[in-house]
Amino acid sequence: MTDAMVLKQADLQSKLEEKGELMLAVSEFDEPLEMHLHDTEIEDGTVRIQLTDGVLTFDVDEIVAVWHHTHSLADFGLED
Repeated sequence: MTDAMVLKQADLQSKLEEKGELMLAVSEFDEPLEMHLHDTEIEDGTVRIQLTDGVLTFDVDEIVAVWHHTHSLADFGLED
């Protein structure tokens, strides 16, 4: 594992712990993925997300973007 991979993995883990959930763009998937602190493991350069019907696994190096996902009242049609 290279130093760059360790830093990227550590940064990802830190952001996930800080926010509790993150959205990811992963090169091998067409749609963004949502990961949560309670269902995600990041180790040895690999991300594992526990889903209701299985486990999604991909390399940290395949992540091309990360952002914090939020919701607003307007998202649910509840704005004033």
